[in-house]
Amino acid sequence: MSGLFITFEGIDGAGKSTHLASVADRLRRAGRDVVQTREPGGTALAESLRELLLQRPMDPLTEALLVFAARRDHLREVIVPALQSGRTVLCDRFTDATFAYQGAGRGFDLGVLAQLERWVQEGRQPDLTVWFRVPPEVAARRLAEARAPDRFEQQPLEFFQRVDAGYARRAEADPGRFVIIDGQGEREEVAARLAEALEARGL
Repeated sequence: MSGLFITFEGIDGAGKSTHLASVADRLRRAGRDVVQTREPGGTALAESLRELLLQRPMDPLTEALLVFAARRDHLREVIVPALQSGRTVLCDRFTDATFAYQGAGRGFDLGVLAQLERWVQEGRQPDLTVWFRVPPEVAARRLAEARAPDRFEQQPLEFFQRVDAGYARRAEADPGRFVIIDGQGEREEVAARLAEALEARGL
C-alpha cells in the first residue's frame, strides 16, 4: 500500500479525538490528502453497528463480533481503497481498542480476538499508532464535565484501569508502531508533545 495509516488510541476522555483533528489539519497543510474516520464506524453499516454497541446491552462475544464486523466493512469500503490511492488515513481507534476494551476491560479471550483480527484484517496494521495515555481517574473527570456517558463510558474506574493496562500490553508488544503521548495537562501542552513526536517521525 502506498498510503499512510495512522490510528489514535486512548481511554474515553484521553483527548485523542480533539488532537486527531489538529493532526489532520497539520498534514493537509503539508500537502497530504487526508481521510478522517473512526471506529466503530466510518461506513453506513459500521455506524449502525456503532449505535448498537454504544447503547444496547450484550455479552462480550456479541460485542467482539459486532466490532470486527464493523471493522471489516470499514476496511473494505474506506481504509483500504484510500491507502491504495495514496491517501493518509487518520482513524479514531482501531484494533488496539478491541484488545484493550473487549480483551482487557471485559476479560474476553485474547486468543479469539487474535483469530478474528487475522481473519478480518488479513495482516493489515496501522503504520503508526498514537496512544494518548492519561490516568483513568483524570479521563473520568473530563468525561463527567463534557457529556452524558454511553454504555462504555458508564463503566467503573476499575474497568478503565484494565483498559489502560491492555493498551500498555499492546504497546509493549509492538513498540516501533506506538508513540505514547502524555495526555495530562492543558490542550496546548499535549499538542506540543504530539507535534514533537510527529516531527521525530518525519510528519
